[in-house]
Order: sequence, then structure tokens, then C-alpha cells
Amino acid sequence: MSYGRVTGEVKRLLQDIVGSENVYDSPEILEKHGLDESPLPPHPPEVVVKPRTTGEVSKILRLAYERRIPVTPQGSRTGLSGGAHPIYGGIALSLDEMNRIVEIDEDNLMAVVEPGVLIMELHEETEKLGLLYPPDPGEESGSLGGNISTNAGGVRGLKYGVTRDYVQGLEAVLPNGEVIQLGGKIVKNSTGYELIDLLIGSEGTLAVVTRAILKLVPKPQYSALLYIPFNSTRDAARAVSEMIRRRVVPFAVEYMPRDAVEVVERYLERRMPDDEHEAYLIVGVEGNSEAEVEWQMETVGEICMKHGAEDAYVADTEARMRELWEGRKCLFEAYKAFWEVDEVDVCVPRSRLPDYVEGAEKIGERHRLRVVVNGHAGDGNVHAIIVKPEEMEREVWLGKLEAIVDDLIHLGLSLGGTVSGEHGLGYTKRKYLVEKVGPVQVELMRAIKNAFDPRGILNPGKILP
Repeated sequence: MSYGRVTGEVKRLLQDIVGSENVYDSPEILEKHGLDESPLPPHPPEVVVKPRTTGEVSKILRLAYERRIPVTPQGSRTGLSGGAHPIYGGIALSLDEMNRIVEIDEDNLMAVVEPGVLIMELHEETEKLGLLYPPDPGEESGSLGGNISTNAGGVRGLKYGVTRDYVQGLEAVLPNGEVIQLGGKIVKNSTGYELIDLLIGSEGTLAVVTRAILKLVPKPQYSALLYIPFNSTRDAARAVSEMIRRRVVPFAVEYMPRDAVEVVERYLERRMPDDEHEAYLIVGVEGNSEAEVEWQMETVGEICMKHGAEDAYVADTEARMRELWEGRKCLFEAYKAFWEVDEVDVCVPRSRLPDYVEGAEKIGERHRLRVVVNGHAGDGNVHAIIVKPEEMEREVWLGKLEAIVDDLIHLGLSLGGTVSGEHGLGYTKRKYLVEKVGPVQVELMRAIKNAFDPRGILNPGKILP
């Protein structure tokens, strides 16, 4: 598909819409907006535009649609699959100025937010009111618009689900500039096709979300974390399976190998409670009474000891829990601080977690690259961090990276898993779509894309091969 260019006239028209101070074309800013956290080389846009209102987004898209100029929506650009790369140049539509928490409605337990609000900002504001927005991706500096675009989940997925479970309404702008309102502050809706569910996880390829209504829940009054060492990943996985069978549903069950614990300790310059075992679970329990939390801790401890746990370290104060969570949530940043890395995000049945870990280690040995598997053991969403050797030339690294990523994704598929659990397909993983869902589903997706965006201007080159 051929696209129009961003001419001087187009830049002037964009300045008329948002003001000259919100249109950028310096090489430094174009380079910055040609990147996300993926290892892809930059794809600079021709111009960066920062709207502040839905009306401005509408006018920008209408202009781009008329001129057939590609538009790439961007949030914090923390994605790992190239979803925010302007592959075909055009306009980078940066939504970070649309960053207001419009309302926290305590009567209906809902928040109204703009897409540029950061996940950590919403968490801070809701928790002040004793409320909780459950989706909690490890990258808390990611934007809510980005979370909606990939249907992110995070550490609370086992108990609370993923972003899709909390989006009650969306305001969105179609590629031709029309504004649509979907859902609202309502709990039930059986009125035609549920278009909200098409937009969630569509990675900005169908419409641009400019406002979201998100469901909140009361925050449990008591919580605690357990840090539990095991001699093997398989023992840890058996313990997780028994927790589920025993109807103990922690809000989080996170898996870390010893390699990850040691890197986190180096990064934070402090010790974790234990660093001498092969595998670790961080288990979070919560409830509305101390007795309920105590029962969960005792039951989790009993189950883990039965399956070979050496001990169970308890963090039951805010300060101790914050320290322990910091050790888990900074894991990817810790590796990035010392090496160039990439990460594969797959989801497998949680009972197959040990098989994935063992298979990934063998793949790493075969490619002579360090692979460190960690992730959300409670829901089977695993992240395989691939570490670049310091002495390896970058061109060699990128060539080996493509091959090892392919093997790690196919390992997940062979275990009944999927290509991506929460990072999205973006540009780098789209080639696996047909293999996972088959040609019939891909053609249905292509028809949906054409219905929303017949000129193909919105985030082209993403999801669909």
C-alpha cells in the first residue's frame, strides 16, 4: 500500500490544529519517537504531533485519512514488540499530553481517564481512597492507553484477570476522524456487537482511544507476601498447582530463578531474603481480616513445604512488602542496566511451566546465549530474557536474536501456549499470527481491519502479517 507524505503544507495544517508548539520535526525528537523498548532499529516518523483533546485527535486523523498519511499512536513507548514504531514514517500521534484522571467515581466504583495517564498514577490515586485498579504490569511507567492496546495483565492476573476485565467504556476516534462512544458507567450491556472488545488488544490499529472508563474494586484491608525458595522449578510449579486445587487463590504468584535474584541484588545493591536456591516463588495473599490472611499464609506455607520448599519468608508490613515487590518488578530493568537484552512473552498452561523453563535453557545452550525465564507462575505467562554477551558484535547479536526468539516462541506453541501473553504482536511477532490462529481467523481479522480502516492508515504493519 502506498502512503502520502508529510509535506510542508501538512505540517502547517497540523500546526493549525494543535498549535506550532505541539508539532515537532527536529531530528532528535523524530529519532526518539522512532523507538520503543524493542531491539528494532529506529523508524523515525516524519513529524510528531501532541494533541490535548479528542477534538484535536479527530481533526488530525481526518487530515491523515484524506491524504492517506500513516499514523502511529504512541503512549510511553515502553512496549517490547515494536508496536509503537512508525514503520512507514508519517505522523507519530503522541498521546502523553492527554494525561488527566478526569474522575474517580466512588459511587459507581469507576475511574474516567485519558490515555496518557500512567498506570502508577492511577494506582496512587485510587489507593488513597481505599480502592484498587487491579491490572498491574511490571512496567508501571507504561500508559493506560498502551495497556488497553495490548490487553496487559501483570502480577495480579491470577486472581483479578487482565485489562479487558476492567474496561467498561471507551471514547475512540476512527481513522476517518469520527468519534464513537462505547459502553459507559454500566455493569451490564447486551446491545449489539461489543465493539469495546475489538478495540482492547488491537494495538492502535482500529481506532485511537482518547478516554476510558475503568472498573475499580475495594482494596482488601490486609495483605502479605511470602518469598519461598525451592530446589527446582518443577517443585515450585507443583506447589502452584496444588494452591489452585485447594482453592487458595493468591493475588499474585511470581516465579524467579536464582540468576534473576542475583542480578536484582546487584542492581538494588541489597540482599533478597535468600539467594542460594534454584527457584523462588513470591506469593501474595490478601483479605478483609487478619484471620483470613493468616489462614492463606499457613495454607500456602504448608503446600510449599510439602513440595520441597526450604523455608517461607514473610513480608507483612508495607515497608517489607514494598522492598520485596521492588525486587520482582525491577527485574527486567536490572538486566537492562548491565546488558543489552530482549524478552519473549509467551503464555503456557501453568502446569507446563517447568517444561518451558527446561526447554528454554536447552535452547539457550544450543544458541550459546544466556536465557533467563521468569514471570507470572499463577497464570502461566512467562518472560524469557535473552542476554547479549558483552563481547558479541551487535550485528551478530541481532542475527542470533531472531533465531532464538523463533525457537522460544515455538517452544511455547508446542506446549499448548500462545505467541504473546500481554506484550502484543506489534511488528516483531506478527509473522506468527497465521501459525497460531490459522488463515480463516486471520482473514476475519483482516476484514475487521478493513471495516474500521479501509485506507490502512492507522498503525500499519502491526499484528496482521
